[in-house]
Amino acid sequence: MSPSLADDDKDEIFLACRYGDTDDVKEFLSKYSPQVLADLRDENQNSVLHMVCANGHLDLLNYLLPLLPSSALSAQNSSGSTPLHWAALNSQLEIAQTLVQHPDGPGKDLIDIKNKAGHSPLADAELAGWDEGAKWFVEVMNLDTEGSKEGPVDEDEDAPLDPEVARDIEVEIEDADGQIARMKISGSGATTTSEASASSKTDNAQ
Repeated sequence: MSPSLADDDKDEIFLACRYGDTDDVKEFLSKYSPQVLADLRDENQNSVLHMVCANGHLDLLNYLLPLLPSSALSAQNSSGSTPLHWAALNSQLEIAQTLVQHPDGPGKDLIDIKNKAGHSPLADAELAGWDEGAKWFVEVMNLDTEGSKEGPVDEDEDAPLDPEVARDIEVEIEDADGQIARMKISGSGATTTSEASASSKTDNAQ
């Protein structure tokens, strides 16, 4: 059983995670269990992963992920934001990719979590003007493609679709300001344009 958490130790571990001090984190874990670390919250209900991810400490994140429960990746602070939201707001691509691709985590479902402002990490990336991250989120996020077909329907059901056609998909995502970002994903990558819109929808169309 871990000893009772001292206030000084709590303050120090949040500073260590904010500044990426792996040695101090290891010292903390020599006294307390990983679950104690996972359960820690500051006055705004931020977790240690919020601090690590906001500040881009990839080495420390890779050290912590195998030790923490999967629920730590989707932990929400008092504003409803997850560590992935904070990574998006601060344009931390490797951090975002590591969180989403962690084999024992929620995976791409993290991109669908909305905070109390109604923003997903994708919306926060767009709000921050982080095009690279927004494109990556769209490429890997959950897209409702059921019932839709990309490319022409061939009378021969066994005939494969043209792979270039099959990979093309266009989605519309509404950002925080009501702007519709249209992103076309193909084998050559994603391109985006925006337009004003009062409606909210996510489509996939040819």
